[in-house]
Formats: sequence, structure tokens, C-alpha cells
Amino acid sequence: MQAAAVILAAGSSTRFGSPKQLARIGGVTMLERVIGIAGDAGLDPIIAVVPPGLGVPDHVVVVVNGKPADGLSRSLRLGLQAVSADVETAVILLGDQPTVAVDTLGALLAEASSTDRPVVAAHADGHIGPPVVLTRAAFGLADQVTGDEGLRGVLERHSDLVAMVEVGAHAPDVDTPSDLDALAEKRA
Repeated sequence: MQAAAVILAAGSSTRFGSPKQLARIGGVTMLERVIGIAGDAGLDPIIAVVPPGLGVPDHVVVVVNGKPADGLSRSLRLGLQAVSADVETAVILLGDQPTVAVDTLGALLAEASSTDRPVVAAHADGHIGPPVVLTRAAFGLADQVTGDEGLRGVLERHSDLVAMVEVGAHAPDVDTPSDLDALAEKRA
């Protein structure tokens, strides 16, 4: 099953104080790290939704969100629109989750290939969250989110569409420099 990566990385980084997509972790930028994880998981193409002016590696499909203040929902819709018609599955990743495990992506994709449900989501601590696998039949769910909202609320309202994969713990978001410092400490 071919699956695209849709990496949502167009946020304005207000809590971080500078473009967090460019913050360095393990010798690469946070965005490059998430792109690398997507590649290691075999996702192709890799689509990154970014703010204007943010560079990405040449092998990545760039989608510019010219209105990042409109929130995560706009980036989600733009990213899904960029998935070519011959690709039936998209894995939604967040550009500020540089520690999501390749094994987690593999488990989600394995479940997606064996279930008849159009959505597969990571589940931990009683909550669903990214990464999320959507088949093309579920792309329209993105039209139900607004502002800086992701898919969680929609998926909770439509739980009959969702197969969940227990992942132990969700990858942490990096929203502030102290979040990044905490990840660096764990890696040391």
C-alpha cells in the first residue's frame, strides 16, 4: 500500500519564539527529522505544509500555507489536497513531533491494510492523536475542522470510522524551547 506523508509544519511558533521548524535536534532541524522519519517508514511522497519562505529538502513536495494564522485546520486541508489522485492513503504527521517512532508508523500502516475502517489513529492514555492514517474516503473529515484544531475532535465524534492502535505514549509536541531541551535531555 502506497501511503503519502502529510507533515503539518506551518505554525507560527509563537510559544517557541522563533521558527521551531528550524530548531535543531540531533544535528538536523526538527522538520528535517520528521521528514527523515517519514522516509524511514517508507512514506512516499512526503508532503510538507510550511509557512512562506521556509525551505525544505528537494525530495519533499512543498505546500505553502500563506495564511498560517488560520491554524492547523487549513494546513491539514492543504496537505490532503496535495496528495495525488493515485495515492489512496495519507499519514498525518506533526512537524513538532520529532520523536514519533518509525515502528509506530509501521503499526498504524499495518492496521490500515487490515481494517475496513477509513481512519487509523494512535491511541495512548485514553486519547487518540497523531500520527493518523486516512484513506482517501476519509479525507473529507478535514472539512469538519476549523481554526487551530486538528482531527482529534472529529475522530472522537466519528469513532465508528476509527481503528485505534495502542502506542504506549504519544510523541510529545515541541511547543517551547524548554520542550526541546527536555527532548535533548532524554536523548542524552
